[in-house]
Amino acid sequence: MIALRPVLVPYTSQTLLTSHGKPTLMMKHSNEMSGKKLVYKNRRVGILVITTMAASFSSSLNNIACGLDLRMVAPDQTIEEAKNGIQNHAKGLLQVKDLIELKAWREAQKELRKSSSLLKQDIYTIIQAKPGNERQNLRKLYFNLFNSVSKLDYAARDEDESKVLQCYDKIVLALNEILSEL
Repeated sequence: MIALRPVLVPYTSQTLLTSHGKPTLMMKHSNEMSGKKLVYKNRRVGILVITTMAASFSSSLNNIACGLDLRMVAPDQTIEEAKNGIQNHAKGLLQVKDLIELKAWREAQKELRKSSSLLKQDIYTIIQAKPGNERQNLRKLYFNLFNSVSKLDYAARDEDESKVLQCYDKIVLALNEILSEL
């Protein structure tokens, strides 16, 4: 048997009954329903509110998600397209050197992010098409390349020229190494 404990809520004619920490609201009606109590289940109202919010949130989430591209591999991209794209995107990544020499840090970051994201997608597509025994070494080179890209991005944000040049040299080495393996 469940033990109920009445708790009076001040300034209202409502009584709050608690059972195992879950409150249920009971209202007293003196004229029409003397002796009878209407029970309003907070769970039903809560479920209705949550369902409505979830439905509106999921529809708005679909609209937001349509504007974002969260893919790592382009579904329509073939291996040949990825191999052709690697050369162009690698050149774009190496052209960041001109912006670094001009100390145009923000522009260098923007170009770095643009070209590296496209290059990352192309390299990942090619790595996924390789046999399993070749992937481990390629993934290591992939990690080293894009770890250096991230470090260069942070160094450019801090406007640390010596660290930017170090990271750029690491990118050139890693890029040459991964392109020779592909």
